[in-house]
Amino acid sequence: MGSEDPGIQEGIIEEIDEETTEPPMYKVLIHNDDYTTKEFVVQILIAVFNKSMEEATQIMWKAHKTGVGLCGIYSYEVAETKVNVATATAREHGFPLKTTMEEE
Repeated sequence: MGSEDPGIQEGIIEEIDEETTEPPMYKVLIHNDDYTTKEFVVQILIAVFNKSMEEATQIMWKAHKTGVGLCGIYSYEVAETKVNVATATAREHGFPLKTTMEEE
C-alpha cells in the first residue's frame, strides 16, 4: 500500500468530483390569460404547488400584472409533473391556464 503512486489517487478523486455535478433545476411558471379566474389560479397554486393562501395570492397577482409568475423551482421530473397536473386540472375545469417550465 505504501508504494502506490499518490498521483493516481489524486487523479481518481478529481475525476469523481467532476462527475458529481448537481442536476439542473427548472422554474415552473404560470402565465396570465383573459379567461382563467384569479380564484382558480390561487386554488392551483395551493393544491399543486403547495403554496399558502398568502403566497398563492402574491404569485397570482404577479402573473396578473406582469404576465407570468414563478410557482417554484424543482428537479426536471417534479417540474414536469407539476406542469402536467396543473394543465390537466385546468382543462378539467374548462380553463386554458398555461404553466411552463424552463431551466434555471
